[in-house]
Amino acid sequence: MKLKPKVLAMVLAGGRVDELNVLTAHRPKSAVPVGGFARVIDFPLSNLMQSGLELVALLSQYRSFSLINHVGIGAAWDMSGRHRGVFVLPPYQGFGQSNWYRGTADAVYQNLDFVRYHSPETLLILSGDHIYNMDYREIIEYHRQKDADLTVACIQVPMKSAHRFGVAEIDDEDGERGGRILQYIEKPANPKFKWASMTIYCFKPQVLYEVLDINAREDDSFGFGQDIIPRLMADQRRVYGYKFKGYWGYTRTIEEYWQTNMDFLGAEPKIKIEEWGIRTNLEHRAIRDYQPLKVSNDGSIENSLAYNGCVIEGRVENSILFPGVHVKPGAVVKDSVLFFDNLVGRNAVLNKVVSDVNVIYGAGSRVGAEGDVQKKNTTVIGWNNHLPDGMVIGSGCTLYPDLPPEKMVAEIIDGEVVR
Repeated sequence: MKLKPKVLAMVLAGGRVDELNVLTAHRPKSAVPVGGFARVIDFPLSNLMQSGLELVALLSQYRSFSLINHVGIGAAWDMSGRHRGVFVLPPYQGFGQSNWYRGTADAVYQNLDFVRYHSPETLLILSGDHIYNMDYREIIEYHRQKDADLTVACIQVPMKSAHRFGVAEIDDEDGERGGRILQYIEKPANPKFKWASMTIYCFKPQVLYEVLDINAREDDSFGFGQDIIPRLMADQRRVYGYKFKGYWGYTRTIEEYWQTNMDFLGAEPKIKIEEWGIRTNLEHRAIRDYQPLKVSNDGSIENSLAYNGCVIEGRVENSILFPGVHVKPGAVVKDSVLFFDNLVGRNAVLNKVVSDVNVIYGAGSRVGAEGDVQKKNTTVIGWNNHLPDGMVIGSGCTLYPDLPPEKMVAEIIDGEVVR
C-alpha cells in the first residue's frame, strides 16, 4: 500500500515575465519551449519525479491553456495514481478569500484549503520558471535536520548581477552545505551579498499559515521574497540557507534564454538532458507522431539538436530545432532556436534568431546578426508570421505575433520592434 506523502510541492508557474516579450505573449514563462523538445516547467517537474515527490500543486494564472495542455494529469512524470497527482490551481471567484493572484505568497494563501486538506509535514514551494537539476530530498533533509521554520535554496551569482535577485548573507554553520541566514534583502540597489534565492522554499506548514495570514491582513504586497522572508527574519524565526552548487538557468531575459539554449550544445554541455532524466509530455503538439529526422545528401548538421519531424536540406550550425522544422536547400541556420513547425525557405539565412511556432521565412530572406554573434543581440520572431522572399531583418529586432502582410516591409533595421 502506498503511504500518504509527507511532502506537498507547490509550483509557482503562472507568471508571464515581460522581459521575454513575445515568447510569453500567449503562454506563461513556465510553458516556453526550451532545448528542442521540452518546456521550462519540465525541469522542476522532472526534479520532483526524480526526488520521489509525486503530490504536486501547480499554481497557474497567466494564459494557462498552454501549460495545462502540456502538464495534463502529470502522467508524463508518473504522477497519476493514488496519493499522487498534479493538481492545477488557477485563480477563482467564490466565497471568502478569492481573487486574481496578487503575488506569489497570495497564490499560496488562496489555496491553503488545498494544503490543509493534504496536511503535509513539509511544504516545498518552488518556481516553475528555472532550468536546473536538483534532488529536493537533500534540501528537505537539511531543513528537517536544522528544525528550520524556512529553508531557502541559494546559489552564488556574480556581484554585478546580484541586484536582480533576493540575496542572503549565510553564516558558516554547516560549511558548504548551508547555514543560518543572517540578512536577506530583495533586489537591493547596492548588493553586499551574492547568495541569490532560487525561489525554492521549504516551510513548516504551521509557520507558513501564520505568516501568510498576517501578510494578507496587514501588507500591501504579497511576495515571498519581498514580504514573507523579511517578516520571518524580523520575527527571529529559524531561517536557513541551503547552498546549491549546480547549473541554474534563470532565463529571465531574451539573451539569458538564448544562452541557456546554447548550454544544451557542445561536446560537454552544461545541461545534461539524459543524465538529468528530463521528461516531457510527448502528446503535447503530438510530438510522438512526427516522422524521424531526415537529412538530405546536401544537408548538414553541426553541433546542433534537431528532433523528430525536422527535414534538413540546408546547413544547420550551433542551433536547436524543435519538431517539424524544415530547412530548405541552400538555407543556413546558425546560433538560433527555432520552435515547432518553422519553415526556412531556399537560400534564407538566420543567425542568432529565436523563432516562435509556425513561422515561414521566404526564399532569400536574411534575419538576425552578422559577424560575431556574442556581441550582437538576439532577434525574436513571434508566432504565426510569414516573412516574404528577400526580406531583411537586423539584429536585436522583435516582431510581434500574427503580423499582417503590410507590416512585412523589405528591410527592418537593427533593434527595431514591429507590432
